[in-house]
Parts: sequence; C-alpha cells; structure tokens
Amino acid sequence: MSKARVPWKAVIGGSIGNMVEWYDWFVYSSFAIYFAASFFPEGNDTAKLLNTAAIFAVGFFMRPLGGWLLGRYADRKGRKAALTLTVTLMSASALLIAIAPTYEAVGYFGALVLVVARLLQGISVGGEYAASATYLTEATPRGRRGFASSFQYVSMTAGQLVGLGLQIILQNTMSAEALHSYGWRIPFIVGAAAAAVVFYLRRNLLETEAYDEEERESEQGRGTIKALLAHKKEALLVIALTMGGTVAYYTYTTYLTKYLSNSAGLPKETATLVSFCALFIFMCLQPLAGGLSDRIGRRPLLITFGIGSMLGTVPLMTALGGVQGFGGALVLSLIGLIIVTGYTSINAVVKAELFPTNVRALGVALPYAIANALFGGTAEYVALWFKDSGIESGFFWYVSGCAAVSLVVYLTMRETRDVALSRTEQATQEAVPTRV
Repeated sequence: MSKARVPWKAVIGGSIGNMVEWYDWFVYSSFAIYFAASFFPEGNDTAKLLNTAAIFAVGFFMRPLGGWLLGRYADRKGRKAALTLTVTLMSASALLIAIAPTYEAVGYFGALVLVVARLLQGISVGGEYAASATYLTEATPRGRRGFASSFQYVSMTAGQLVGLGLQIILQNTMSAEALHSYGWRIPFIVGAAAAAVVFYLRRNLLETEAYDEEERESEQGRGTIKALLAHKKEALLVIALTMGGTVAYYTYTTYLTKYLSNSAGLPKETATLVSFCALFIFMCLQPLAGGLSDRIGRRPLLITFGIGSMLGTVPLMTALGGVQGFGGALVLSLIGLIIVTGYTSINAVVKAELFPTNVRALGVALPYAIANALFGGTAEYVALWFKDSGIESGFFWYVSGCAAVSLVVYLTMRETRDVALSRTEQATQEAVPTRV
C-alpha cells in the first residue's frame, strides 16, 4: 500500500455530515415499530408496518431525481457546495417528521406529511451518496482511496448506531405507552439539530484538486445527461453491481430489527440490542476491508461478497428466524454483515473510479439511485409482503438471486484500483510504473 498521507480533515468533515444524513434516513425505519400506529387506522401490526415501509420506499423512488439534480450540481458547482445543500434538505425533512400530526388528530393528512418528508429525504440522500463518495475518493491520494472512502459506510453505520443507541436509551427511560405516543419524535428533533452543526462544518471544507482542475478547464459538459450517456456502459455497470449489495445491506441492517422482533419473536429491546452490537462491529470492519482493497484490488472483495450472499442468505435468514436468544442472533447477524462488508467497504470508491471528473458525481449518483429505488428501497416492503403472504422464505431466495446477478458483474468487470482521477494524478501515474 502507498504510504501517502490520509487527509483526515477531509475524511472526518465529509463523514460527520454523512453520519447525520444517514441517521435521519435510517431513524425512520428503526422507530417505525413505534410510530406506525400513529398515522394509520386500527389493523394488524404487519399491515401497519407495510404502510410505513411503503412510505420508506417512497423516499427511495425520489433518489434518482435527487441523484440527477444534486449530482449535476456537484459536478457544476463543486463537491463542497453539494454536500452543504444535501444536509440542509435532510435537516428540514427530519423536522417535518418530528412535527407531523397523527391519524387521530387529522386523519390521513399526517401520513401525507410523512410522505412529503420522505420525498425531501430521498432527494437529499440521492445526492448525498454521490457527493460524499466523490469527495472522499477525490480528496485522497491513490493507494489510500479504498481505506478513506470506506469511511462513508463507517459514517452511515455510525448514523444508524446513534439512532439505535438513542432508541435503547428511550426504551429504558420511557414507558412503551410514552414511546408510542410521543417519544418517537425525539430522534427526529435530534437529527434536525445535529444537521445545523454539520452545515457549519461542511462550509469549511476545501474543494478537491480534481474538481478544481476540471473547473479551470471548462464548464461545458460538466454534470449533463449527455456527458453521462457517453459513459452508459459504466452507468449500467453501477446499477448491476449495486443490485445485490443494496438488497443484502438493507436486509441485514434496517430490516433485521423487525425480522428478529416480528418473525423470530425476540423482544423489541433484545432485537434492537442485537442490531446495535452487530452494526458496531460491522462499522469497525469497513476501514480494514477498504485498506485491504488498496493492496489486493476491489474485485476480490466484491466477488467474495457475491458468492457469500448468493449461497449464505437462505440458511442465515432461516436460522435467524428460529433464533431464541441474544447470543445466537448476534453471531448469525455478524456473519451476514461480514459478508456484506465485501460490498459496503468499497462500493463508493469503485463507482467513483469508473467515471471522469466532469461527470463523476452524476455518474455515481443517478445509476446508484436508480438501483436503490428498484432494489434497496423496496427490500423491506418485499420482505414484509412475502411474510404477509405466508411465504416469508421467498424473500431469502430473492436476496440470493439479486446477489447472483451482481456476482456475474463482479467476475467480468475491470479492476479500478489504480485509475487516475485527475490530470495531475495521471501525469504522476505515467511517470511511475503501475502496480501489477
């Protein structure tokens, strides 16, 4: 691995903002078991979760629009400007959920407010992923990009952990009645306030060298669909390689707590604690795997994930459905998340390395958002639909099938580890022999 210095100020600045973005994004899912009844009429618990999962999926369907708008913005106005804008939108949407009226007070209008908030979150996250991935990748020297960009999923997972940690605290300091009544609003208020702090931090980030070079060169063709279509093979590659990874990721993260509670029959508090502990270890694994990819390449990790997810999902999820205690649930959950690490630790850098600077943010944002809208955002809904239909195991095979499709892509795609991201880096690369 290169001994180049990791720019920690850029990594931390981008990661902290990403953490708040994804805290707000995931806290909706982790607290859905408490607020589902507040926005819909009486019915069975699974039906209420289906409704809230559908609204969760709505946010994903706005991500392609956010990916296009904010990806274009990042390519034309800069990575720093886009990062600042996305966190502003996320703060506003979190505050909107915090003050949303209940079904008892205004009928379905409260659910409509949730939908609007999720639409705003979808736009924000659609641009956040690409702006963050592009910024972290461009701001880091070649040879350390895998390590540095892995902090995107460190920060995403940290956001989930903060949300789950707050949930554990509230579960142990508030009654179940209070949590269902008003306690679920607290994490959204916290998210909105934290975003205001991150707004200040992101305004003090430096722009990347790769973007500065492109900006000095020309504005023509930066961040346009026409420019992206010149790289349609890479765009389709992003969709295909994301398919299996995003389904597996949401299965073992946002859906896991509900699955352990709803299907395995574990108490909500136990299911939450399992998720918290598993995600903490998962978070710590990301830089290790990212650093490993700087040594051996990106493809070996992706291939390992593809094989593990394709062959391991059905037995793992089946075993989790019959687990009876904390220890067993934690071990099985960790096995799943270790497999997923092969994708999560490097997927951001792989996508950024596929595109040139003038369309890099849009090239990452739009195809990735499309894949998430089709597969990631619907994963939880598909899982609950299978359960409601009495064939819950069908979802396990669905996850395995998605992984199989992505595995074919991992086996045939080119290695991206040593690609130059800027003209300066390209000149340096031409002067120094590439690693074999």
